[in-house]
This record gives sequence, structure tokens and C-alpha cells, in this order.
Amino acid sequence: MSANSIPNLLSLRENKNPRSGSARTGLRGLGRDKGSDSQTVERTPTSTQDRIVQGTDDDAAVSRLSAVDLGYLDDPFAQHFIETPSGGGRPSPRRLPIINRGTYTRTRALDHLIDSFLAQQAPLAASTCGDDQGAKTAAEVPQIQIISLGAGTDTRIFRLFSRRAFPGLVYHELDFPAIARKKAHIIQATPTLKQLLGDLSLADDGSWACQLLTGVQYHCHALDLRHLVTDASLSSVRGLNVDLPTLLLSECCLCYLEPSTAKGVIQRFTDHIPNLAVVIYEPVKPYDAFGRMMVSNLAARKLRMPTLECYPLPIDQQTRLLEAGLTQAKTMTIDEIWECWISQDEKRRIDAIERLDEIEEWQLLAGHYIVAWGWKGQITSL
Repeated sequence: MSANSIPNLLSLRENKNPRSGSARTGLRGLGRDKGSDSQTVERTPTSTQDRIVQGTDDDAAVSRLSAVDLGYLDDPFAQHFIETPSGGGRPSPRRLPIINRGTYTRTRALDHLIDSFLAQQAPLAASTCGDDQGAKTAAEVPQIQIISLGAGTDTRIFRLFSRRAFPGLVYHELDFPAIARKKAHIIQATPTLKQLLGDLSLADDGSWACQLLTGVQYHCHALDLRHLVTDASLSSVRGLNVDLPTLLLSECCLCYLEPSTAKGVIQRFTDHIPNLAVVIYEPVKPYDAFGRMMVSNLAARKLRMPTLECYPLPIDQQTRLLEAGLTQAKTMTIDEIWECWISQDEKRRIDAIERLDEIEEWQLLAGHYIVAWGWKGQITSL
């Protein structure tokens, strides 16, 4: 269930006004469009649907690299997750400016929330380790966890590792076995990544793990998220410690599950982890004119996001987190995050890379994606 593969305002393929109903959006997967005349996605066998969802990870990798190559984002690892053509040489992907800006804003928003979570633990680490932190063993360094659902070929973990964000970080990724094996193969075949992570401990099911000298642990679990709902103890996630402060991240991953299953996955973590933060990135507003057009495009790609009808508005996403047991929850659209979280100097830098002529088009598209986040326990804010 590839997180980075999804929307991220990713895959507009034609430079047409979305209000005309002819542009392709980056939304990947939705069930029925209630109250519209859009095409309905036919239900395909689960295995076929799973393969369709997994396949979109390549689109996400190309969009990420497009933003990196143009200078929106600094990510030296993005280039390693694009397949090289048979003729040799790396392709030069290029997405539309509106998609590059969306990829940039989504990435900055999630990075900001993750950095906020990590920063809350820094005073504890400093007071515990003192000035001789380098002499401490990995077991003595205070630990925290990040769990990324459906991470795909996301490069966030490599960026965290490269800047050594927190020595006690335990990072888990959960995804289909095929995706876990694919990521392991890329790492082992790429000297830069292999040098960063070292040797991987591979299991027969496709799961793998490694530990850096800094004490950072990285686990990639070959696991269908639907199995979590029936695992009352979370024992299928090896190395997970429910006593650690934990951030649960879903970048358009849970939206591929049936609503009851998506709810059950979140509930499993909120029930068992006392100090928990949750961050979700998903599309919203499927019933307005633009939303109906998104539904039609999704149907053409045989993709479904069953939860979109259950949480059609930003307030529904906020309520979703509160009902799951978090004590505080907030939401912002990507458009609002661009306006409020990105500085004027940074906006000028982005405009200089690729200027958007259709601001209303950007606001319309970015207004159909939200970041929702919440927390409970000793995690006091994000």
C-alpha cells in the first residue's frame, strides 16, 4: 500500500484547467461518487486491486524526482528510486508546475510535523545523555518511534538518517511484501544507500531491518495492513515497542482500505500506545464539481479510495482522529499550509523556479487535499 504513490498533487498529465473537467488529477482510487454522474469504479479482485495500488509508487517516485531536479526539494536519494531505461542514463522526469508545488508543500508539511515530534524528545535525550552522548550505547539512548504505513519507496527515512536527526530513533515501514523486497533490492544495488544503511537483515517473508552505529534502527515490514486489525497485540510488527513515544504516519495509505478496516488499523495503535501522535495526508471534498471530476478520473484508472466518502470534509478527518482516542486534533488543507507555513522568502524562491499563472487552479487543487494530525498522552502538541 504505497503511501508516496498517491495523490501528493502528483500526476496531472495535461496542462488543462481542472474546472473544464478534462484534466487528470493525481488522485488514485475512490469508490462511488455519490450524487454524481461520474463513472463508478468496478470492484476488482483484491489481488488485482492491490497490484494497481502498488504500481502507482513509480509515479510518485517520478514526481518526487521532478521536484528535486528543479530545485523545489533537496533530496539526494530520490534519484535512486527511478528505474533506468534499457538504453542507459537516468530519465529526466518533469511534472507540471502545479504538481511540483503540491509535492513540495506536502513534503514540507509532513517534514515540519515530524521534526516537531522529534524536537519534543530532544530535551529528554540531552538531560539523559549529557555531554558524553557519544559514549552511550544504543540501549542507553532514549528512544522514540515513527511508524510509516504504506511507505513504498519513500526517501524520508534516508534524509533523516543522513542528518542523524535523533540517535534513539526507531523507524518502521509497513508495506506489501513485493514493495518491501523492491526497496531492499534497490538499497543493496545502490552503493550510496548501502553505505548509509550497511548490511540488511533479510527475512523469508520479505521483511528486513538494519541498525546504524548512531543507534538508529530501521525496520521494513512485509505486512498487509489488513492483518493488523486481527492482531490484537501488534505482535506482527517485530521490534515495535508500545511503551515508546510514537508517531503514526499515513500518506494517503489508509484511504485504500475499506472504512471499517482503516478505522481498525488506527484503533489498534491508539488502544496500545499511550503516547501517540498520528499524521494523515488524504484527499477530501469528492462531491463538488472538482471532486466529481476526480472521481471520474479515478474510475478510469480502476482505483478506489473507499474511505473518501466516509471523511469527505476536513472536519470529518479531525473527528475521525478524536473518535479514535486522540485528545487533540487539527486539519489544514494544502492550500492553507502553503499560505500559513511557507515563509514569504521561500514563496519567492519557489515562484522563481516555476511561476504559476493560474493561482485559482492551484487553490482549487490544493484545497482538495488535507493534512490531519492529532496526539494524546505525554505528547503535548505538534
